[in-house]
Amino acid sequence: MPSPRHLPFARLHNFRDLGGYRSADGRTTAWGVLYRADSLGKLDPADADWDRFLGLGIRTVIDLRYPWEIEAKGRIPEAERFTYANVSIEHRPYDQATIDPALDPWRYLADRFAEVAEDGVEEIRGAIELIADGPGPAVFHCTSGKDRTGLIAALVLTLLGVDEEQILADFALTELATARLTADWHAANPGRPLLWPSYGRAPATVMALVLADLTARHGSPSAYLTDAVGVAPGTIGRLRERLLV
Repeated sequence: MPSPRHLPFARLHNFRDLGGYRSADGRTTAWGVLYRADSLGKLDPADADWDRFLGLGIRTVIDLRYPWEIEAKGRIPEAERFTYANVSIEHRPYDQATIDPALDPWRYLADRFAEVAEDGVEEIRGAIELIADGPGPAVFHCTSGKDRTGLIAALVLTLLGVDEEQILADFALTELATARLTADWHAANPGRPLLWPSYGRAPATVMALVLADLTARHGSPSAYLTDAVGVAPGTIGRLRERLLV
């Protein structure tokens, strides 16, 4: 059963509204202003999904995938309709389908998040600045809307003053899409074994490890964003003005 945050699409399985989270200053993240998603390259202008998507009034699309993923799988149709940016935050590709089943899956994923957090500071800053300053509403996405998308969502919510409990809950909502994401993988890879039994999973434990790692390395997730990523106070102010009500 999808959560109220999941918007129903036939082709998209993990399209969610980031509205309704409480901030430390007593405000709430606005509904209908910022979305997170799995690959918008799956949209087809011939389908009802496309009309549903256009009805949201989205004006900025941030694609977090590698350029080679976009080349292989396509980007959002009619990208020229939007302020579209490819901001590839991950620098060390890996194949989740082939992860060793004997490894601790959640520590393994958290370590990959740590790589993105350290390698991708310039791209992470760019994505956050575009959310703050680009025309809205906006959506950011990767392939499954799980890891790269999950990291950006957690960092944006941190800058908005949303507490860790809510950030972890948002991350874990991908669990409601796991079965469909896994089915899509099998459909796209006929005859290939899926070695890692945790494919498509996103338990809160993973993001808890990620936030703890950022705290251990940088003092706090907020300090990571201001000191390592270089998100300026003005950007944070504009982000809060746009996204909090």
